[in-house]
Amino acid sequence: MFRTRLLSGIVLVALALVLLITGGPVLAASLLAISIIGLNELYRALGIEDGKFSPLAAVGYLGCFFYYMIVILDLSAYTMTVLIALLILFMAVYVFTYPRYKTDQVTGAFFGVVYVAVMLSCIYELRIMEHGVFLVWLIFISSWGCDTCAYCVGMLFGKHKMSPKLSPKKSVEGAVGGVVGAALIGAIYAAAIAGWMDGGTHTMMSFAVICALGGLISMVGDLAASAIKRNRGIKDYGKLIPGHGGILDRFDSVIFIAPVIYYLAQAFSGVF
Repeated sequence: MFRTRLLSGIVLVALALVLLITGGPVLAASLLAISIIGLNELYRALGIEDGKFSPLAAVGYLGCFFYYMIVILDLSAYTMTVLIALLILFMAVYVFTYPRYKTDQVTGAFFGVVYVAVMLSCIYELRIMEHGVFLVWLIFISSWGCDTCAYCVGMLFGKHKMSPKLSPKKSVEGAVGGVVGAALIGAIYAAAIAGWMDGGTHTMMSFAVICALGGLISMVGDLAASAIKRNRGIKDYGKLIPGHGGILDRFDSVIFIAPVIYYLAQAFSGVF
């Protein structure tokens, strides 16, 4: 199992390298595909899609596609228009197929588009910023760096449970180690790319702060995804990635912090 998980992880990192360095339409199309797969996993977990054609799920996929078109075409002025239109469509399906769907399924369908598609699209938004080819990696440093450091520190020093009912293996010590580790990796990363970005020490400090905040919030994203699974009585969202589960199992914290890192990068943009 460990070998399978390790090999899958290596493949994921290699794919991330190719997509994030390439950027542009290739990255956007890949994120759209990942969003639709993740949305499908969430819809199946919430009982919105059960193998039969689901009008509610179909509207969700359509909304996901059109939202990405808005992002790719840089028509951000219409973002709210698309989301409101999507909500109206969801409610129309709810009304005209009544009583097929319950209220929580309709709200879950709309939530899914925002949670998966809208938040994940911020990876593309960050990539197209100035220095985006470097900044976009802060998302993964915050997420995967924090996760790795938290695991190592938790294994060595973990005594106090952070969320015993939801995730008994996670400790307060591990959480602190994860945040500090993410900050240190962020600072080291800033030093490594200093030749391509201005700012010097200020950039190192900014990256450390961004990664620390991102790492802290990434744990909320991880626990939130776990909470949904526990409420629905499932172990994994899917089986797409051997040893990891589905898209939402591997990218739960990435999805959650992508918009956070994007807005933090904008706030610190004058420093870089």
